[in-house]
Amino acid sequence: MYETIPDNPYLLLTPGPLSTSKGVRNALLRDWCTWDADYNTDIVQNIRHRLVEMAASRPHDYTVVMMQGSGSFSIEATLGSVVGIDDKLLIITNGAYGTRMVEMAEILDINHVVYELSETQAPELLHIADLLDQDEDITHVAIVHCETTTGMLNPLERIAREVKAQDRILIVDAMSSFGGIPLDMYELGIDFLVSSSNKCIQGVPGFGFVIAKRSELLRCEGNAHSLCLDLFDQWQTMKGSGKWRYTSPTHCVRAFYQALSELDDEGGIEARHSRYCNNQRILVEGMDDLGYKTLLPRHYQSPIITSFLYLDDDFDFSDFYHAAKKRGFVLYPGKISQADTFRIGTIGDVYPADIERLLDVVDEIS
Repeated sequence: MYETIPDNPYLLLTPGPLSTSKGVRNALLRDWCTWDADYNTDIVQNIRHRLVEMAASRPHDYTVVMMQGSGSFSIEATLGSVVGIDDKLLIITNGAYGTRMVEMAEILDINHVVYELSETQAPELLHIADLLDQDEDITHVAIVHCETTTGMLNPLERIAREVKAQDRILIVDAMSSFGGIPLDMYELGIDFLVSSSNKCIQGVPGFGFVIAKRSELLRCEGNAHSLCLDLFDQWQTMKGSGKWRYTSPTHCVRAFYQALSELDDEGGIEARHSRYCNNQRILVEGMDDLGYKTLLPRHYQSPIITSFLYLDDDFDFSDFYHAAKKRGFVLYPGKISQADTFRIGTIGDVYPADIERLLDVVDEIS
């Protein structure tokens, strides 16, 4: 008989890892053999099928590659496997995760150009169009959908429309948005979308996944800069049997399978998005009443995580953090140089009543 998992001592109000349900945590308690069909076929292949169905209105045009490691491993696998030696990559960055893609491109010696903005600026469509017009060598464009450095939700739909109008391959880091913000890869023309197990689907850390347009993935054979992070070879092994090339994170995969079922039970991505938006609305309104202002204007803000400015010059985040944690909430430090901020996530197994309790705590410790 399985041992009951105790309640968590606090909620993780972070962009991931995040607070998970008891069902997800309980799913970690059984061991699995990586060779058995009840793992590879019944779980891995089921997950791959469900992710494609979630991602695109024409799912038969797409496939899924699951990759061991954090989400950044899957980003690096994608950049290093998709962008060929004769290609050129445009990276749009307005935060730490866009910058991380630039660092990957530099280390992998990928021919690239960067459209860099400040952490509080959204990409300008006309500038992207000009970059693509002026440089016909650009074959691929990469962007972060939700930049959790600040909570910025980049205008993916408009950017995708421009990228596809100019016939470039589009790579989207949807790490902190997929499963929590509705999108359709087919309608947007996204060729490669990357996310991970411990974000809006509300699993635990351990693997990432790449949802890829089949026709584009087929062009990636032989491109990889790495043995372990070869997206095409991983797909070739996984697509037939569900087997991973190297040891798979079995417990994390089984927990993710449970998390997908809980997402279905909640009503799917639309329902989860509605809950996240409600969480964030209650948070921002309540924090504003307590004197805390957001870093970003409302029209830039995602429902995933929100950056707040320090209350005043005497505000000490370390003291604030430990006081909140003692009362059941783990918050997130700021990650930008332009202003003193801290961040509060509104995703995971977190509900409006939890946000109301947090606001009482913030009122108490401010």
